[in-house]
Parts: sequence; structure tokens; C-alpha cells
Amino acid sequence: MKTLVTVYAEMTPNPQAMKFVTDIFLCENPIEYSSTQQAESNLLAKRLFEFEGVKNVFILSNFITLTKEGQQDWYELITPIRETIRNYFLDNDAPVLTGIPAQAVSPSNEIVSSTELESKIKSVLEEYVRPAVEQDGGAIDFKSYKDGKVTLLMRGSCSGCPSSSVTLKGGIENLFKKMVPEVKEVVAEEA
Repeated sequence: MKTLVTVYAEMTPNPQAMKFVTDIFLCENPIEYSSTQQAESNLLAKRLFEFEGVKNVFILSNFITLTKEGQQDWYELITPIRETIRNYFLDNDAPVLTGIPAQAVSPSNEIVSSTELESKIKSVLEEYVRPAVEQDGGAIDFKSYKDGKVTLLMRGSCSGCPSSSVTLKGGIENLFKKMVPEVKEVVAEEA
């Protein structure tokens, strides 16, 4: 049976990234490809890398965030990319996510013993931070906590975004300092 899918594009705070939202659920854990070779077994991601300048494909929930390099204008790419995504579902009975890379399992979903403080940090991240970041086409995951310093992993549109450091320090760090007073600093790493 052919699957009809609605796809629309949303700008993100990162001018090099565009979020393509679908009306179907794609995956629960973030999946990210930074090369055609990585995406070899995922037909949809592989097709998206065929567009000039696309350097990263990030898939989560019901959206795909593409990051580009170079001067190619998003407005020239939006319509053909939307059609590629829609046609993928029209032409293929296969699931969208085949050949999921090993790094697709989100660090925050791994079974790792954590302290009560780390659990509180993860809870704040999950309830207050992650929904806003996903709305902008990205993902943020807990990596570690040590000596008052929280390290987070940034992916999707957040990775390389010019405003992510302002958001991190002005928004996320202040939120953590208020809700988890043991947190003194928040830093980010790109996954």
C-alpha cells in the first residue's frame, strides 16, 4: 500500500540547517549521518545526500534536519527535497530506517547507573530542554556531570549553529543553575 506523506519545511536558528517535518513517526532515537558512506544502507538518507551541499542528515521523531555547506540557497532546495521525501514513501514499502548506525542509540537512553544528581539533571533536560531543542530541529543529550560541570551532546541543527552557544549559556545553563543548584556550568560537545 502506498503511503501518502505530508512534508513541510521549517527554518531553524541555524541558517545552514533546515527542518523537514512529516506527518508520520520516523524514529524514537536520533539517527545522524555525516556522509553518503555512513548512509549507504538507508535509502532515504542516501537520496538526501545527493542534493548539492548537504553535509548532514539528522532524523528524529517526525522530522529530518538537513545541514548544508556552501552558498546553495535553501529556497532552491526546499521543494525538491520535500518531493524526494514524499516520493520515498510513495515508492517504497520499506521502512524509512534501515541500516541504523550504531551511534543511533541516544546516550540518554543507555542503561547506565547514575547518581541521584545525574538523574535530576537528566529529568530537567528531558522535561524542559529537549522539547525546545527538538522544535528547532536538533537534539541534546546528557553526556556527563563532574565537579559542577554538565556536558551535553548537540546534534542536528544545534551542531555548528551560531546561536547555540548563546542558547547554551543564556538559557540552558541558567535553567540548570536554578533547578539544580549543584550545576555551576554547562558545556556542549558536538556528537
